[in-house]
Amino acid sequence: MSNAVNQVTSFVAMRGISKKYGNVRALSNVDLSVDSGRIVSIVGDNGAGKSTLIKVLTGAVSPDEGHISIGGRQVEITKPSDAQGLGIAAIYQDLALFNNLDISENVFAGHELVRRTLGVSFLRRKRMAQEAHNLLTRLGITTLKSGRQNVGSLSGGQRQMAAVARSIGMNARVLVLDEPTAALGVREAESLLEQVRTLRDEGMAIVLVTHRIPDAMLLSDQIVVLKSGQVHGLLDPRQCQLDEVIELIVRGRS
Repeated sequence: MSNAVNQVTSFVAMRGISKKYGNVRALSNVDLSVDSGRIVSIVGDNGAGKSTLIKVLTGAVSPDEGHISIGGRQVEITKPSDAQGLGIAAIYQDLALFNNLDISENVFAGHELVRRTLGVSFLRRKRMAQEAHNLLTRLGITTLKSGRQNVGSLSGGQRQMAAVARSIGMNARVLVLDEPTAALGVREAESLLEQVRTLRDEGMAIVLVTHRIPDAMLLSDQIVVLKSGQVHGLLDPRQCQLDEVIELIVRGRS
């Protein structure tokens, strides 16, 4: 990560975000700030507005009100490609990986490395495999030995890590993770969360949506509690107890 990114405070700033679906208000005047080099977890019951909020950030949903700033500059995010162009990468539960391609081809999907010979374009497969391997090594992902492994043959945890590697390969500066450990065993979840810490330490701004409150307590710099489309708590996990977070999720603020 560049020093310029690391020096920016509140790299992501969402202000006054509201969204209605018919008569149902999914979000009501929600603010969210994420600094570079920090992890902010969003927690709440089903229907709290977590998915809608991150879909607004990643361009999958357009808000009715509010605005977003990236790196201190107000931006328009009306579709996923807008978010990607701003360095925002999202990893949803379905991962959206191509099972028939190997890791390197997934990492470079949409921005493949090519060479032209006599007017004909060829994929630089060896170069992509090497760069994917270098990326996996940099992230400390030792369970994936080669960029040439087929994604369809990977375990759930390995697929999550391949998705993380793809996001970094896209030069993401903001990483949005939607329930990344939901389908993982204990060891795979711990390994994935360690990679997330590595990215945080490298200066990335990370938004984590999770139902696993202990994960949020262990990993986050801040916990945002959503309930009925509103922010009911901004908590420092070092200064609060698990019961306090659960109380806000269930009952909301007084």
